[in-house]
Amino acid sequence: MKGDERTVEKEEVEEEIGENLTRACYFRSSQGYLDHFIFTFDFFRGKPSMSNWLYGEVLKAVFPHLDGKDLVSCMLVCRQWRDIAREDYFWKCICAKRWPSVCRKPPPALSYFNLFATFSKPHRCQTLPPPMLSFDDLVFYIDLWLEERVILSEAVAGPALRLGIKNPPHGIPDVLKTHLDGPDCKLLMQVEPRLTDVLGQSVTVSVLVARKDTNKMACIVNKSLFDYVDSTAGRALAYDYLTFSPRYPFIADIRAWVSLLFLAKGNSVIEVFGIEIDFCDAAQSEMEVLWLLDMLDWK
Repeated sequence: MKGDERTVEKEEVEEEIGENLTRACYFRSSQGYLDHFIFTFDFFRGKPSMSNWLYGEVLKAVFPHLDGKDLVSCMLVCRQWRDIAREDYFWKCICAKRWPSVCRKPPPALSYFNLFATFSKPHRCQTLPPPMLSFDDLVFYIDLWLEERVILSEAVAGPALRLGIKNPPHGIPDVLKTHLDGPDCKLLMQVEPRLTDVLGQSVTVSVLVARKDTNKMACIVNKSLFDYVDSTAGRALAYDYLTFSPRYPFIADIRAWVSLLFLAKGNSVIEVFGIEIDFCDAAQSEMEVLWLLDMLDWK
């Protein structure tokens, strides 16, 4: 009876080894790394002690030839494969193919497995942490000049700009309507009473912003000219380059845009019904806008 049990146990061991070797063939059978070892395994199949030894030797011989993705897949086959694949030597072989210079001097405080796992991952867009600034802390100072005459001067709280224009006038261009309905973060102020007969002349704008949490101010736009008018979109545009804190020396060439939103009334008459501030060069969401404002050169 005991002899029969041993025979059954041997057959189960051999069957398990055979299944695992079949799985190994799946990963690199086309390259022929396993052909010789499987032939040898079949030769020793009736000898369990030799089979157990050969099982580990086959894996140790094949693993150095795999790439990182396949070796990671091998670690998922079973516990024994995982334990063997954890040897740092196999990952050193993989890293040597990808970064040959690491063989000259081992990376500090990193195993070769950790080196591969850390730097072989595809780059993913990282989500921004919550900004340290809130629109509740901001006040925007907006001034418009026609030639040298002030035609609009308003101090608007951040939350009011975020509320935007509740009821845009009827008859605005479809392009402008689509823009206003878009998902991007917009800072909009309704102009009441509406401005007329301003385009076609020299109109400039300045925008300052103050933060109540630090009692500091920054410049967003400094006397910029509305020198581009898009009649089909109902917008006149001015821009200026933002000035950032010296703590961010490698950030540059990001513009702040100010738009006069207007409605054509016929006979070359237009009415400006709103002002928009945006930072479409770099920031679309509210969180991105707040991070951008936080990096300004506050004084």
